Amino acid sequence: MKMLTRAVTVVVCLAAPMAFADPQPKMKEALALLKDAKAALQAANADKGGHRVKAIEKVDEAIAQVEKGIEFDNKR
Repeated sequence: MKMLTRAVTVVVCLAAPMAFADPQPKMKEALALLKDAKAALQAANADKGGHRVKAIEKVDEAIAQVEKGIEFDNKR
């Protein structure tokens, strides 16, 4: 019985961090990197022939998609 109690304790201790782990760490990392990229683009000089503005728009689209992906997976 003592051996079973120890085994259960070990399993619970090993599984507990997974139960409370941050969901979707890679998606959240990607979201943070996209937001950093947007900030860098916004801080750049405006004279880029419209390409900087288009890049900001694309980054905004990517941010929205990542947020939707996180929201979708959190509902499952």
